[in-house]
Amino acid sequence: MKIPLSWLREYVDIDPDNVGELAHRLTMAGNEVGEVHVIGGTWDNVYVGHVVSVVPHPNADRLTLVTVSLGNEEITVVCGAPNVAQGQRVAFARVGALLLDARTGETETLKAATIRGVESAGMVCSERELGLGDDHTGIVVLPEDAPMGKPLAEYMGDVIFDIEVTPNRPDCLSVLGVAREVAALTGKSVKEPDISYAEEGDPIESLVSVEIVDPSLCPRYTASVVQGIKIGPSPRWMQDRLLKAGQRPISNVVDVTNYVMLEYGQPLHAFDLDTLAEHRIVVRRAGDGESMTTIDGLQRSLTPDMLVIADADRPVALAGVMGGFDSEVGDGTTSVLLEAACFDGVNNRSTSRAVGLRSEASLRFEKGLSPDLPLPAARRATQLMVELAGGVAAKGVVDVYPGRRARKPVRITLERTQRLLGVEISVAEMARVLESLGFEVERGGGDALEVVVPYWRTDIAIEDDLIEEVVRIKGYDWVPTSTRAGDLPAYEPAPMLALKDTVREAMVSSGLTEVVTYSLTNKDVRDKAEAGGPEPMRLANPLSSELEELRTSLRGGLLQTLEANQRGQPGGIRLFEVGRVFLPKADSLPDEREVLAAVLTGPRRDQFWQSEDGELGFFDGKGVLEALFAGLGLSAEYRPATDSLLHPGRTASVTLADQAIGLLGELHPRALKAFDLFNRTVAYFELDLTALLALAPDKARAYEPVPRYPGLVRDLALVVDASISAETVRGIIQSTPLVREASLFDVYTGDQLPTGKKSLAYRIVYQSPGRTLTNEEAERTQERLLQRLQQELGATLRS
Repeated sequence: MKIPLSWLREYVDIDPDNVGELAHRLTMAGNEVGEVHVIGGTWDNVYVGHVVSVVPHPNADRLTLVTVSLGNEEITVVCGAPNVAQGQRVAFARVGALLLDARTGETETLKAATIRGVESAGMVCSERELGLGDDHTGIVVLPEDAPMGKPLAEYMGDVIFDIEVTPNRPDCLSVLGVAREVAALTGKSVKEPDISYAEEGDPIESLVSVEIVDPSLCPRYTASVVQGIKIGPSPRWMQDRLLKAGQRPISNVVDVTNYVMLEYGQPLHAFDLDTLAEHRIVVRRAGDGESMTTIDGLQRSLTPDMLVIADADRPVALAGVMGGFDSEVGDGTTSVLLEAACFDGVNNRSTSRAVGLRSEASLRFEKGLSPDLPLPAARRATQLMVELAGGVAAKGVVDVYPGRRARKPVRITLERTQRLLGVEISVAEMARVLESLGFEVERGGGDALEVVVPYWRTDIAIEDDLIEEVVRIKGYDWVPTSTRAGDLPAYEPAPMLALKDTVREAMVSSGLTEVVTYSLTNKDVRDKAEAGGPEPMRLANPLSSELEELRTSLRGGLLQTLEANQRGQPGGIRLFEVGRVFLPKADSLPDEREVLAAVLTGPRRDQFWQSEDGELGFFDGKGVLEALFAGLGLSAEYRPATDSLLHPGRTASVTLADQAIGLLGELHPRALKAFDLFNRTVAYFELDLTALLALAPDKARAYEPVPRYPGLVRDLALVVDASISAETVRGIIQSTPLVREASLFDVYTGDQLPTGKKSLAYRIVYQSPGRTLTNEEAERTQERLLQRLQQELGATLRS
C-alpha cells in the first residue's frame, strides 16, 4: 500500500524532519515500511513557471516556442506538447536539471539544444520526465495559484511509504487506517474527513430499489444516487494523489471511487443508473449457464458459486471483483448509482480466482472488511462526486443491512496483561493506549477495562488481541531484556526422530539423495504406482485435481520424481524419501506411519573408469538395506514375496523377528511403462519405520574392541535343496561357536548338480576372542558345522 505523506498529513500532523523515524516506528508496530520513495529529490533546477506566450515554431508545424517566466527572468524554449497554453502554471526545468528520458527511462542531465534552428535552453515537463507517471502526451499543468518561481520540489515534492500490510489488517489498506496508526504512535489526533453534503434531489426510495437474496454472502449493501452529473477529468490534486498511490486517473466519477477506496479502504463501484433495468439492484448468486461481459470487454461464464450484482434482467457486476461492461460509467452518463457494500471474503476470493481477476477491490474484500464501513465511505464518495462532477444528490441512502450485529465489549484485565508481557503497567496507561487507537474504553470494575472495538478493526476478538495492541503501540523495545528464570526443561527423548535421522544418514552414506514430495496425490498416480489398499481420504475442497487425496504410499511421488530427473542425470540415479503415509481407518482419523522408500537405477559406475560395470538392481538395494541394518545392530531376512508393483521372482519381503516390515525388488515392466522410465531395471525398496522402531534395540550398542587374535578363513561349498534360502544356511553357520563372520560369495545351479539342487559357497571366518585358534580347532569346528547342516537341512559338501 503506497501512502503519500502529503495525503497522510491531511488527517494527522507529521514532523517532516522525522520521516525516517516514523517509518521505523510503523515497522516496529507491525506495519512494515518496505520502501521510502522520495519524489522530487532530483528536481534541482526545476521550478514553477508561468507561460507568458505561445507562438508557432518558424520551421516546424508541430512545435511551438513557449516563453516561460520564473519571476525574475523569462526563457523561451521549443515545446511539442499539444496542451501548452498561455497563462498556465507549468513545471519548468532549466539546463542542468536531472530528468527521466521519456523514451529510455534513464536519468539524464538536461542540456541546451538547437531544434530546427531555434536554441532551446530548458524544458516544459510532462509527468514521465518528472517521474510522476507514464503520461507523455502533454505537459503537467499546475493549479493557477502555484507560486511562480518556487522550486518544484518544495511545491510538489513528496515522500511515499510503501507499506507491507499483513493479511489481518485490512484497515491499513487505507490512508485513514495508517493515519490512525501514526496518531497512536506519535500522540497526535486524527482529523476525520467531513462527509456531509446537500441532499437536494428526490427521495432515493423513488429512484432505486435494492434486494439482497443471499445475506450470507452480502451482509450489507448501501447505495446513493447523484443525478445531473457531467463526466470530465478530476482535479489536479486528486490525480496527483491517485498517481502517487499507484492508481491511474480515468474520470472524475471513477477517480472518486478509487480515491475513497484508498482513503477509507472500502471498495466502491459506480453504475450508470439509466442502464439498470427498472432501476433495481438484486444481490444474488449467478444462475446456471449465466454469463456477463466485464469492464475489460471479456465474456465471463458464471456459476452458482459466484455472487453477482444484477438489475431486474441480468448481471451487471461480479460482486466485489469487477463491474459490467453494459453498466459502465461513460462520457454520456448523467446519473450514477454509487455502490458501497460488504461481501463475504472467502466467496470473493474463490470468485476472483475462478475468473482469473485480481483487483484492488477483491484484494480488500478477501481479507474481511467490516460491514460498518460501507455507509461512511458511501457518504464520502457522494460528497466528492457532487463537488467534482456537479449534479444533485438524492435524499437519503439505501442501506440494506441484514447482517447487523451489536458490537460486544472485550474485557481486558491488568493481571492478564502484566502476566503476558512480564512488565508492570497501569490501568490508566492501558486505557490511554487503546483510546489513542480509537477504542472506546470504560472501567469494568477493579483492574479491568471494558473495551468496544472500533468498526474498522476486524482483527480484535479476545483479550490477548487487546494486550498485543498495548505492547505494539508502547513498543516492543519497551519490554525490558532479562535472562531466563528457572531451569531449562529436561531432555525428552524422541525415538522416531532419532531413527529417521539415523536412516537419513545411512542412506546418504550409501550414495542416495533425499527428495521430499507432496503428501497429497491423486487417483491416477495411485493407480500407476499400484499402491493398493483401502480407499484413501479425500480433501473436501482440493486446490488442484492433482492434489486431492492423502497418500497411502511414497511410491507415486518417488517414481514421479525419478521420471522427472532421469533425463538430466547421465549416471545412475539413487533417490530416497522419509515421509509419512496416511492409512484410512473407519470412522476415525487415519493411521499416520513413517515410511522409508528408495529407488536405484542406471549404470552402477560413475564417470571414472576404475568403477565397477553393471546396472543398479536388486542386490544394490539389498546392500543399502544391509548397511542400514548393520548400523542399527540388526540382521534382516529376505524372503520371497509378491507385489503388483514389483517384478515376480525379483521381489522379497524384508523381515525382522519373523515380522515383515518392508519390500525389496525390481519394478515390473508394467510400472516402467506407466511412469515412462527409460532404464529396464529399477530397484525399489520400502520400510515401515514405525514397525522398525518397535524392533530396534532400545539401548545403545555396546562397544566391541578390535579382536586381538587373528582369525582363520575357510571356504565351504554346500549342495542343498533349491527351496532352501541362502539366508537360512547362513544363519546356521553364523550361530556356530567360534564363527565370527559368514558371507555368501557364489550360487550355482546347472547340469553338474542333481535336479532340484543348488550349490551355495560361503566364506567363513573362525576367530576366538581369547586366544589364537589352531588349524586343528578350525577343522574340528567346521566338521561339527557340516554335521549340523546335514542333520537340519540335508546339506552335503560339494566335491
